[in-house]
Amino acid sequence: MKFAKELQMMFVAGAVTALAAAPGYSQTTTPKPPAGTAPASQTPAAPPAATQPAPAPAPLAPPRPFPEGAKFAFVDIQAIASNSAEGKSATAKLDDLKKRKNADLTAKSSSLKSMQDKLAAGGSVMNDQARGQLEKDIEKTQRDLQFAQQDAQTELTDMTNQLQGDFQEKLNPIIEAVRVEKTLLRIFSSRDAGIVATDMGRDLSNEVVKRFDAAAKTGAAKK
Repeated sequence: MKFAKELQMMFVAGAVTALAAAPGYSQTTTPKPPAGTAPASQTPAAPPAATQPAPAPAPLAPPRPFPEGAKFAFVDIQAIASNSAEGKSATAKLDDLKKRKNADLTAKSSSLKSMQDKLAAGGSVMNDQARGQLEKDIEKTQRDLQFAQQDAQTELTDMTNQLQGDFQEKLNPIIEAVRVEKTLLRIFSSRDAGIVATDMGRDLSNEVVKRFDAAAKTGAAKK
């Protein structure tokens, strides 16, 4: 039972594209030095990762009576991820990592901008040695900033994949148990199945969240 596509919508969209550029990071290209000075670098700092608003949590539809004798049902995986304790925990871990990485990018961006401002304001009156050292420092900080963003993106992607796998591994048995108990032939993922109209009584997302949360509490109590 695979729901990778919807889990990616929940976790990847919130992690990979939401690594916001540090404040001021988009202005970190090397400024033109005053006339008579050599440019510090022709290579601008790496552009920030494309950012998009994180998707709003998918709400759970109000539960309705399950149709007697039904053999097919569906669940909304994104709503389960948004409303379950496991999904909220995973999102909180990603948010914490994003905040820490953005703080690091902000510090590096601020340091780079300060050096660039210093070169732009006083490069023409510096001696060759001081100006040359400052240009080297700017180039090094630009590289460090680019590498830091790449490393942050990689770490976020790795954590996202790990959390996604853990979430799916814990969720699948819950959904299968509901299917067996209700003697269903199939439980569909509503956002993947192309469903355009259905009896909302067949939506088992609320029940799955309740059982998922109960299983998480039981597991925590055993620890």
